[in-house]
Amino acid sequence: MAEAGVAADSNLVTARGAGGIRQRFDALSGGRKLAIMIGLAVLVAAIVGAALFSRQPTYRILYTNIPDKDGGAIVQSLQQMNVPYKLEGGGTISVPADKIYDVRLKLAAQGLPRAGNVGFELLDNQKFGVSQFAEQVNYQRAIEGELARSIETVSSVEKARVHLAMPKQTVFLRDQQKPTASVMLTLFSGRVLDSGQVAGIIHLVSSSIPDLPVKNVTVVDQDGNLLSKMPGLDGARADLDPRQMLYVQQMEKNFNDRIEAILTPIVGKENVRAEVTAQVDFAEVEQTSETFKPNSPPNQSAIRSQQTLQQDGGSKEESAGGVPGALSNQPPGAATAPITAPTASGASATAATGSFNSRKEATTNFEVDKTIQHVKQPIGNVKRLSAAVVLNFKPGKDKDGKSTYVPFSPAEMTQINNLVREAIGYNKDRGDSVNVVNAAFADQTPLEEKPLQDRALAYVQGNWADLAKIALIALAVIYLLFFVVRPLMRDLSKAREEPKLLELDLGESAQHEDEEGSVASALKAAQEESDAARASAFADLLQQAKEMAKNDPRMVATIMREWMSAGEATDNPNKVA
Repeated sequence: MAEAGVAADSNLVTARGAGGIRQRFDALSGGRKLAIMIGLAVLVAAIVGAALFSRQPTYRILYTNIPDKDGGAIVQSLQQMNVPYKLEGGGTISVPADKIYDVRLKLAAQGLPRAGNVGFELLDNQKFGVSQFAEQVNYQRAIEGELARSIETVSSVEKARVHLAMPKQTVFLRDQQKPTASVMLTLFSGRVLDSGQVAGIIHLVSSSIPDLPVKNVTVVDQDGNLLSKMPGLDGARADLDPRQMLYVQQMEKNFNDRIEAILTPIVGKENVRAEVTAQVDFAEVEQTSETFKPNSPPNQSAIRSQQTLQQDGGSKEESAGGVPGALSNQPPGAATAPITAPTASGASATAATGSFNSRKEATTNFEVDKTIQHVKQPIGNVKRLSAAVVLNFKPGKDKDGKSTYVPFSPAEMTQINNLVREAIGYNKDRGDSVNVVNAAFADQTPLEEKPLQDRALAYVQGNWADLAKIALIALAVIYLLFFVVRPLMRDLSKAREEPKLLELDLGESAQHEDEEGSVASALKAAQEESDAARASAFADLLQQAKEMAKNDPRMVATIMREWMSAGEATDNPNKVA
């Protein structure tokens, strides 16, 4: 009681003090109130700013002039290490001063920053008076840096260095030397380069330097492996090319799967074995042929060119002669000395009279049929296929009527042989061969002697896909029943019981609100009601209360204690807590 009084007095003093301060603040004028509020706000802001400034670390420069690629990797690593940072212009990254050395060591362990390659930006700031040798060295460094940057864009290459040996040009053609190049590659962990990628890097370097042949480019990885001598580079095909071998293996496997897929429904699973051997031609062949056909009839041929010559004949006396003009058109004068010649017959007479014959000549050139054909055969043509198929005996009955394995009939073997030929694309002109044999397998057991467990195992092996589907469906149904339907039914049953429990709580609260506050009054009220249904419902609620008291007596005791405390407070209202 004394302690309660002391506590009440202290609370009263505190309330009076707070009330006095509030009354004094209310008594001030509006200007004084505003000044006090501003002063308090400034004081709080100063305290908060001083606290933040004291907690803010001092930043120092970690790296400067960092390329964007290395800058992104460094920022990502700083975020993973939970280290605060600042980004400034010029590729500058700053971190807290107390963590700068630790961060540098951790980034160096990750290979950051990577050594940046200097490209043609090296030529942007040329100094005045630079010698020709220095200019040549800077130009070579720029080319090496640009090539290294280009090679590093390959997904498997982490870092690249390029070394160029460019001889000095001379005017003497006999003493000309070709440039050479060396490429050092650092690959990512677990990455490799195939022959195509290495050939691409070699041709990239060779095409970037004038007069640099492909054979003068050397590529080496971080382990010292010479990559420029891999098979399949520079168009040279090795005898054992892994890609060619893989292509042949995949082709043969495809033919085997075709044969087994078409024969399994007929002979049953595990009763057929097929092996196909393919001879594939990987030679690159380009052929150009020019063919002339026999001469065709003139009326069906096309005329290429035609030349015609025609000449007429006549008498020399009738022919015109002399210089064109008026004098030449006048008749000749009388002959002073007539010529007398003996008369001739035939050709002599014709010649004597000065007559001549006409001549006609024609030349026709016909086109000659010609065919020019350029053929490039594709790589990987199938030259020949050889298929060997073995079939197990089929289940049947012997002469005595017992169940056993019997061979296929000749008609069935013919059908199977035709199916195999169609499955692999049999070509007689190509020289393909197919051999189908029907024989008993070594692990074959008589049908009568095969135990039940072996037959069950064989059935499971033959129908494992269907059995797996059935098992998955069964598991899904069980899961729905126990983890979906059952909780749903339980929730529905609880929802039906909640109204009864609510009625029980309301009945108990009504009983406690009664002045008597006893169970006898509730029973008396229940007896007074004439409705039998009401009495039955109350009996159910009472039974639930008993079961609740039996199942959780601690909760019931707590409720009773609260009721008793409420009753004591009602009987003695002057009691001090």
